[in-house]
Amino acid sequence: MSRYQPLETGQIKTYPLASRDNKVNVREHFAANPVAGMSLAGFIDTLPRLLGAESLRGVIEAVVAARREGRPVVLAMGGHVIKCGLQPVLKQLIEADVITAVAMNGSAAIHDFEVSLVGATSEDVGAVLHAGDFGFAEETGGGMNLALKNALPEGWGFGEAIGRHILAKEHEHRDYSLLATCAEKGIPATVHVAIGTDIIHQHPEFDGAVTGEMSARDFRLLTAVVADLSGGVWLNVGSAVVMPEIFLKALSIAQNLGHRVENFTTANFDMTQHYRPLQNVVKRPTSGGGRGFTLTGHHEINLPLLAAAILDRMG
Repeated sequence: MSRYQPLETGQIKTYPLASRDNKVNVREHFAANPVAGMSLAGFIDTLPRLLGAESLRGVIEAVVAARREGRPVVLAMGGHVIKCGLQPVLKQLIEADVITAVAMNGSAAIHDFEVSLVGATSEDVGAVLHAGDFGFAEETGGGMNLALKNALPEGWGFGEAIGRHILAKEHEHRDYSLLATCAEKGIPATVHVAIGTDIIHQHPEFDGAVTGEMSARDFRLLTAVVADLSGGVWLNVGSAVVMPEIFLKALSIAQNLGHRVENFTTANFDMTQHYRPLQNVVKRPTSGGGRGFTLTGHHEINLPLLAAAILDRMG
């Protein structure tokens, strides 16, 4: 016979529902009814006061408050954001003086360059990989590597070099380039490269010393931006590894040099929440004061919604 017998449940204690504390109630948290023809602000107000909707409101409020106080709003991004066709949305935020600095990984810079040149990007990797053709477009590899080499004596970093090159060469679709927009507006645009991860590293014109130096310059420039982040906002969009790590190290250097970087807001936008952005963007940097938000979903939906709501609030 088993040593365990089913427990008798007849003596279980219960309590009145009215005596319980609840996390959700209809008065404070439920969505309001949407109506035809409502304004964007009205739509945002209809969202539930819960979870992702509250995070969205929190980011909107933080960005608006930061810019009203003249504090920076930094966009850090991965390549998929460019491939989602969001340059017009992000460019509008730059031109409206909402985004004050842009940082990206190497793939984002490549997609930005290709879009500016031919109005298209993102090759079908699976279709060409086994033929040995993946990543060997001459205009991309040759153009970007030569632009970096030519800019080396100028003292520019990677982002400014490519942005200025796009403008100087009058790329047909340069109006879609974030790097060109930043170069025109004179705001920091930095590119942070992991050697061997980008297609332009496959090209005969690739020079690791040049690429490393140009990206190192951008890291130091971004560190200066982060040193001024108090009261500002850091938005990490679509980068799960490189940009969260860059941010953490830049913040560490700024603090080490005596800059008090505090009371800022961070947010991570991605289709899946990963370890590094959660720890190195949302949690650790804001642990001494500030707020961190996560918003999970498609960039092509969340970023236009965020941008429209911010611009609406700022009038």
